[in-house]
Amino acid sequence: MGYKVVDTVYEMRERYGPRSGLEGPFNFSGQVLYYDPREGAYYDPRTDFYVSKEEMDVIHSRVYDILKR
Repeated sequence: MGYKVVDTVYEMRERYGPRSGLEGPFNFSGQVLYYDPREGAYYDPRTDFYVSKEEMDVIHSRVYDILKR
């Protein structure tokens, strides 16, 4: 029996590379987002929409819950 070490950060950067004018990609518990400093909002490349402030609050609270464990 064997195993494989998967570097998810490398895979994420390979699949979601840098984009002009955006910072990132950032991985929020499996959801990849870019930050647009001009808009002051996060951009989701899978939906081609900006993420609302309310949705980012939910995403941040999930990340904080994982870190509290």
